[in-house]
Amino acid sequence: MDILNEALEFEQRKFTFKTTSERIVASREVKRLILGVNEIYKENQDPTLMDLMKRLTEIKRKIEKRLKGRQQAA
Repeated sequence: MDILNEALEFEQRKFTFKTTSERIVASREVKRLILGVNEIYKENQDPTLMDLMKRLTEIKRKIEKRLKGRQQAA
């Protein structure tokens, strides 16, 4: 259950990633957490775990959106 505590702590953390490398590290960490929670979810099908994964996925999308930057108009 340590992965759950890490996931909850990550979710509560303030997201001020100033450099690209910090964003990359955060993206990898949240991906690891999502996959870890998913393994636990497969065993007991707890709906609260699904909600946690959804919230973490939303955070991951925001980080990756910022990583990709703005698209250039053609």
